[in-house]
Amino acid sequence: MRDEAKDWYDGAIVDLDEAESALQEGRPNWALFAAQQALEKCLKAAIMVKRRERPPRTHDLVELARLSALQFDEETLASIAELSPYYSVSRYPNAGLRRPWEGISRKTARRLVDEARRVVERIGLELSAQ
Repeated sequence: MRDEAKDWYDGAIVDLDEAESALQEGRPNWALFAAQQALEKCLKAAIMVKRRERPPRTHDLVELARLSALQFDEETLASIAELSPYYSVSRYPNAGLRRPWEGISRKTARRLVDEARRVVERIGLELSAQ
């Protein structure tokens, strides 16, 4: 894997660790933001490796997944789509939830952080084989 793509992927791993820390400290909204960032960085690394081009400047995980040249099953695509809006919804009042730090359940955050980790690890295996 090219150094630049590896840096993006390694950043995704750091963000997953931040998501876990936020969950343990009772901040599910921040955990979902970190999980979204992890997937975003991982998908951008995939674009660099698989397509050999710079990724677009977007936070839309669905668009990045489409551009990544990776194959995802419907369940994984649904999880990617569910996590995508947390780029803003998790941080800003009234961007979807009036008070996201209160409105996001730990159960939802746990499920989506676990799903983000599963997808990041799967992509990492595929990229390391390149």
